[in-house]
Amino acid sequence: MQTAAFSIVNYQFDKVNIDLSNHKSKGLSLSFDTTGLFLTENSTYELTFVLNVFNQDEKENPFVNVHCKGTFQFEHVANIAEIPDFFYRNSIAILFPYVRAYVSIVTTQANVPGIILPTLNLSSLEADLRNNTIQK
Repeated sequence: MQTAAFSIVNYQFDKVNIDLSNHKSKGLSLSFDTTGLFLTENSTYELTFVLNVFNQDEKENPFVNVHCKGTFQFEHVANIAEIPDFFYRNSIAILFPYVRAYVSIVTTQANVPGIILPTLNLSSLEADLRNNTIQK
């Protein structure tokens, strides 16, 4: 049996909304949403990673909303059942630094104090991504 291998082939920010006029506190509250689509015809996986940034202790009206879609190419994977467990955790870990850097660069270039997101261990999102993955 051959081991499944994967690599990221592309990422794209397809929806971005940053309203710094609503950034009112130094503390940040973050939420994440992940969904996946495995395309059997070419063994690719599209991970949609959504980041919302709120003022501290707030869970409504994010002042940052970023959607990033990462495309991963598999070797030796023909269907969703063959995707190895480690992929879900690692694909999030690969994509998050791009999202983190994007938010930092855009907000810093706006000539305001930039929003620097912390380095995070997002392994807790693994189960959600697995459950929110479909095959097409």
